[in-house]
Amino acid sequence: MPLRWVVAAGASVAFMNACFYQAIDRIPLGLATTVEFLGPLAVAVLGSRQAVDFIWIALAGAGIALLGTPSVEVDPVGLGFAFGAAAGWAAYILLAKRMLDDWPVGSGLALTLLVAATLLAPLGIAAGGSALVDGRVLAIGLAVAVLGSVVPFALELAALRQLTAATFGILLSLEPAVAAFAGAVALGQVPSAVEAVAIVLVVAASAGASLGARRIVPPEL
Repeated sequence: MPLRWVVAAGASVAFMNACFYQAIDRIPLGLATTVEFLGPLAVAVLGSRQAVDFIWIALAGAGIALLGTPSVEVDPVGLGFAFGAAAGWAAYILLAKRMLDDWPVGSGLALTLLVAATLLAPLGIAAGGSALVDGRVLAIGLAVAVLGSVVPFALELAALRQLTAATFGILLSLEPAVAAFAGAVALGQVPSAVEAVAIVLVVAASAGASLGARRIVPPEL
């Protein structure tokens, strides 16, 4: 089985995660997740040929345009990293689809995450230095890795076995809203009215684009 697709998918995950964590270090969690979500939304819309998809493009575009208005103070560097995360997510979707033509889901996912971890480890070691040997730091890093990547990916694959792609996509579309809620409750990052409208527009665009999706049945684990 060719390894090039596993390596490419792992590299896209590494790039996506590196950009996302840089983004949330500079801009609120809800906004970073909203912009990042443009990645899968773009893949869903561009992979379709329905005229109605232009409505979802317009909604998402309006939401992102609102984030660029003078009433919203967003760190442009953080916003740039969020767009990078979106590109990484879109690349992962396309590369993972190709990878799963040759690899079972379980082994493919495990190797993809291993490649991503291998690529990011030198950057983490260079930035963290001796602080990485601290037990508390290692425990937090392990928790982030498990809860931020392994568990979500595994649950998504399990959900796809039970749900139609449309239902799955609509539920996944709630991610920016959930992230905004978590940011407000846990981090005190309460979005402004304009930011809240932008999030709602992107969520609506993603949910709408999911309505025409077909059922996806992933390969056996």
